Amino acid sequence: MPLRRCPASPTQNQNMQVTIRVATQSDAEAILNCLSTAFEPYRHQYTPGGFADTILDPQTLQVRMRNMQVLVAVIAGRIVGTVAGAASDDGEGHLRGMAVLPDHKGTGIAGRLLSAIEEWLCAHGCKRITLDTTLPLSAAMKFYEKHGYSQSGRVADFFGMPLIEYFKNIA
Repeated sequence: MPLRRCPASPTQNQNMQVTIRVATQSDAEAILNCLSTAFEPYRHQYTPGGFADTILDPQTLQVRMRNMQVLVAVIAGRIVGTVAGAASDDGEGHLRGMAVLPDHKGTGIAGRLLSAIEEWLCAHGCKRITLDTTLPLSAAMKFYEKHGYSQSGRVADFFGMPLIEYFKNIA
């Protein structure tokens, strides 16, 4: 996947560039930090199992990196966001692990990550994308809805928490 460069938010230094790129093994620690930092404010609203499955550990991140396309957003060498996506043979893609560091929320990085992973999924034959989220992440639900996702009506159990499925048709 080619590198994508996007201008930084006007609230940031104008000389800074956001690069969206495929994650490498050397990014693992920074990805884990991004996930744990981004989701820490919600820890008390998650079950212990749900929180652990959301922020990952070194082993579960390795599994994700083997089975999914993991992207990172980088500013000045620092990973500030991440998302993962998987394409299945039936034309459906699935997103996991969207996170942006709190000091970069509202800068458009999440939208850039989402657009990049959607482009990758589309290029890999996906016609529909699904993702799951939890009730504590109401801001994320609004973000996904703003970007064309709708609730499918499916609600699953996620370590004792409701897991709400969203979808978007892309072709």
